[in-house]
Amino acid sequence: MSVARQDGVQAEGRDAGRSGPIRVVVAKPGLDGHDRGAKVIARALRDAGMEVIYTGLHQTPEQIVDTAIQEDADAIGLSILSGAHNTLFAKVLALLEERDAADIKVFGGGIIPEADIAPLKEQGVAEIFTPGATTASIVEWVNANVRPLAV
Repeated sequence: MSVARQDGVQAEGRDAGRSGPIRVVVAKPGLDGHDRGAKVIARALRDAGMEVIYTGLHQTPEQIVDTAIQEDADAIGLSILSGAHNTLFAKVLALLEERDAADIKVFGGGIIPEADIAPLKEQGVAEIFTPGATTASIVEWVNANVRPLAV
């Protein structure tokens, strides 16, 4: 489905006719108890004009996907420092597919070895940010890739 928005831009699919700020669920899945980075990213996205729903610590993939669907999120940002990134990203992606919500983009960051990034992207993770990524680069990526303006 393609719809011309008020600004004259063609929007596709779920984004057709959609307006307002980008909505991002920021989540800390699993047993990892360190959330400072997730809170910094959540604030940076919010300060950039996005609506951010921070789920808090120790969320299951099911809770994260439920929140994203209930909140009509455009994206899910996962912060994973525990080493369980391969399992947790895969479970979130599978649940989104299962619940007919695979159009919600998943991105993430944390302590993720370089060798794991390409396989995660092949599974459907849209982007991975490793330590040292700036908040500006993350905001820029979300703006350019989550609900980009079609031309």
